[in-house]
Amino acid sequence: MKNYFLLIIISTFLFTSCKKEAQAGPSCIEGHLKYFGFTLVDVGWDDPLDSITKTNYVDEVAAFSNVADILVVNPTDNIIARMQMMSNNQMKAILHVNEIFFKYVGPGGPSGALYDLRSDYQARWNDFVSTNNLTNNHSMLQAFYIGEEPTWNSISYLELKAATDYMKATIPEVPNLVIEAYPILNNLQVPTSVDWIGFDHYFIKDPKNSSVFLNELATLKSKRSSQTQKIALVLDAHFISSLHLDYGGITEMQMKDVATSYYNLAQSDQDVVALLGYFWPGGFDDPGAKGARELPQNAKDEYMRIGKIISGK
Repeated sequence: MKNYFLLIIISTFLFTSCKKEAQAGPSCIEGHLKYFGFTLVDVGWDDPLDSITKTNYVDEVAAFSNVADILVVNPTDNIIARMQMMSNNQMKAILHVNEIFFKYVGPGGPSGALYDLRSDYQARWNDFVSTNNLTNNHSMLQAFYIGEEPTWNSISYLELKAATDYMKATIPEVPNLVIEAYPILNNLQVPTSVDWIGFDHYFIKDPKNSSVFLNELATLKSKRSSQTQKIALVLDAHFISSLHLDYGGITEMQMKDVATSYYNLAQSDQDVVALLGYFWPGGFDDPGAKGARELPQNAKDEYMRIGKIISGK
């Protein structure tokens, strides 16, 4: 009987502790939503909206992120120091590896650009793995991001499958991530060697309660080739006045509410494993596009709050 009451006391204490810590972003939180971070953090992009030259923003997001992206262009790119920098900040890298496998071949297709699988993709991937000793360094990685809107960019299913199958065969420990463009979700085919899938649709004020967004999310889920495949939800975290304000009816001050809605949706959906903000530094897509770092303080405070809850920092 004493042991029974002791277990109740211990259980109550642990539950209360985690519940209290959850409000501040605890390490004790365990659930389906495990990863938070921003894009363009380490891709060589210098924000034109600030007055300094800077292409690595790990120091700005590390306090509330546990993932961020690194761009890879050539098989001989040595990114060990960049991966180590993230690891030192309790973050893991999501690697853009599209350029290793695919090449631009001309205009056309839904997006206006045609991409083909490179004939030497296996040799290029092997060189990259060897250059960075990924067989041993894979613990610093969270995902390989390949197939950047593949169907939208006319990458065939067989081409995508060849690339993701080869990556999975060489580094099975690291999830493969594919993000598709929302207008072509009906045509998406997902290889079983893909672990995370997502889509991008911006300028929606309240995605959690948007029938359009939720229908697209349902379509994405219906394209899974395995029930083990998880969802990476892409958070709209940039601001283009002509699109967010004029088209979407979203003010800069309301970007905080947009973030909250994405987070609430991610928390309510057991299939969502990651919330990835697009994007941190400004000037991308449009010269006047504000990144998350340029948005009002209330939005940045919300990113920090959400990120700390998810990452446990």
